[in-house]
Amino acid sequence: MSLSKAEAKQLLERIIFVDEHPQDWVQDVWSMSPTLGESAAKLWDMFEAILERCPDENLDSLLQQLYHDDLEP
Repeated sequence: MSLSKAEAKQLLERIIFVDEHPQDWVQDVWSMSPTLGESAAKLWDMFEAILERCPDENLDSLLQQLYHDDLEP
């Protein structure tokens, strides 16, 4: 079963940020340290750019591997 980019993005966000919205995470980091906040914002921008450019089948494969690894003891 192949996932859409939107579904893949949502699942990856859930893996990385758990229950927090990515933009809230960036703001939290920024409030602790503007220098680190700038890096967090760039990281988020790169995350979105990679997802946008990555072929659907590669995203699907990545997610399958991540979830498979997460389920193994």
